[in-house]
Amino acid sequence: MHLLLRKILYVVLMLCIISLLSFGAIHLAPNSFFASGELNPNITPEAMEQLKRVYGLDKSLWMQFFSWFGAIIQLDFGISFASGKAVRDEILSRISLTLWMNVISMVLVFVFSLYFGIKAALSQNSVYDKGVKQFALLSYAMPSFYLSLILVILLAVKWNIFPISGLHSNDVAVGTFRYYADMAWHLSLPIFVMVFGGVGSLMLYVRSLTLNILKSDYIFFAKSRGIEGRELFQTYILPNLSPPIVTILGLSLPGLIGGSVILESIFAINGMGLLFYQSALSRDYPVIMGILIISSFLTLLGNMIADIILAKLNPHFKRRN
Repeated sequence: MHLLLRKILYVVLMLCIISLLSFGAIHLAPNSFFASGELNPNITPEAMEQLKRVYGLDKSLWMQFFSWFGAIIQLDFGISFASGKAVRDEILSRISLTLWMNVISMVLVFVFSLYFGIKAALSQNSVYDKGVKQFALLSYAMPSFYLSLILVILLAVKWNIFPISGLHSNDVAVGTFRYYADMAWHLSLPIFVMVFGGVGSLMLYVRSLTLNILKSDYIFFAKSRGIEGRELFQTYILPNLSPPIVTILGLSLPGLIGGSVILESIFAINGMGLLFYQSALSRDYPVIMGILIISSFLTLLGNMIADIILAKLNPHFKRRN
């Protein structure tokens, strides 16, 4: 209970600091949402001042921050400059799609990384191990935007196997089985790119951790007692492999929102990543800040959950914290 209370207070304090730094950094960036309007000769200075008063931009930065932060506490993220809609509604209308994409890809990344990484470590220096390492290096070195363009050109444009962009075909009725199957077909390439780009580094990490565990004294002791195969893996390898994997899983939570900005832009998927990209281009401060706060909260929440799980798995970790 004491650890949970400390972690909650830490999350609250860090959110306040992140909010202040992010707000200052965004407003100190050159240009603004009204920059194009200020260059328009048809808009009078009085009209520009009226717009700034409507959105509260005529106040000092400190007054703007405290007004915005007070609204954030009440889960009011303000009004989007670009659409005039509530930022909360804009986010809620797109967050489910991005979360589904990233949750599916994250689960697949962890499953593949654990399976192939552990298997490569157990057969160290074999042909299989060398093949896994080469694939992992290719995955780590391949830029996601470049792979996306290659797949679109080959599989969508040239061979017409997958759709080029979007989320649905025009001739599919909403709510039917074909509707969801068509959505899955449209999301196949983006999810494949996400899995391919994320599996390499984690696979090498799992392989390295497993090799270190196999070199430990307790593994030699267990083998001397005749423990091999599944029993060795379940009793000695997996429990010692769990803590760092739990930590990595916790740190992966912010990627549920921010990890698909480039892919959603390339494949024209109307999710949170595309919303963030469009808002950054137009300097739509309320939307940018809303997404940043949610991403920061997920990062801190992931760390807190990982620490609590580690405290349950390892009592010594609880005493150190």
